[in-house]
Amino acid sequence: MDAVTEIRNLIFRYARAIDAGQFSEIGALFSRGKILLNGTEGDAIIGETAVTALYEATTRRYDDGTPRTHHLTSNVEVNVEQDQASSVSYFTVFQALPGFDLQPIISGKYLDTFALCDDGWFFETRTMEVTLTGDLSKHLLIDLTEKTE
Repeated sequence: MDAVTEIRNLIFRYARAIDAGQFSEIGALFSRGKILLNGTEGDAIIGETAVTALYEATTRRYDDGTPRTHHLTSNVEVNVEQDQASSVSYFTVFQALPGFDLQPIISGKYLDTFALCDDGWFFETRTMEVTLTGDLSKHLLIDLTEKTE
């Protein structure tokens, strides 16, 4: 499998893991990486345990163990240079629950970097830029409004 396909698969694995409520799988994707909150190193969530804890603390799960969301990742652009890579992609999150009609609840852009190790490609960093928000009250356990206004 070529590098671009492997990297796209990592990006898509993230979306499937969050929709399945498999936060430990998300953590595993960042076992050698970090999530940059607010796009800065000072707010970095580093490594598998910390990333798993972040999702468990911020994302609501329902009786079926999932957040009842569907993450759609699109416009994926990957650039590979030897053992380093970067990508930019868009995300849109949909949610539906009883009494909460299907609707987009958030969208934005992922800015990712990747590193090639002996056993394959891994996330190095992920920065999430939120561009549009809807009703996040049924999805997140935190309030994003002060960060997106």
